Amino acid sequence: MNWVSIGSLSDIPRRGARCVATPEGRIAVFRTQDDQVYAIDDNCPHRGGPLSQGIVHGTAVTCPLHNWVISLETGRALGADEGAVRTIPVRIEGERLFIALEALASRAA
Repeated sequence: MNWVSIGSLSDIPRRGARCVATPEGRIAVFRTQDDQVYAIDDNCPHRGGPLSQGIVHGTAVTCPLHNWVISLETGRALGADEGAVRTIPVRIEGERLFIALEALASRAA
């Protein structure tokens, strides 16, 4: 895979997110309380809410618009809700974060 540097772990607060603009859309990069990092599309499958502005709890994020809960691991809506967002592979090397942009391109085709 072609890995692209997107910053460092310390750029993202614990239980927070930052966005990365790509040719295929905005990607939300999340950091959990225990320093796991996940990347998903920054739009809720329900009504397109900005997931990067949601509340991170465990390995999930709650959309700030209508409280849908999305798994950061799978991108799927949890509970009774249905729908999913793309997940993007993330790699951590020391403090540096990388995402696989080619994974985005292959899913957009």
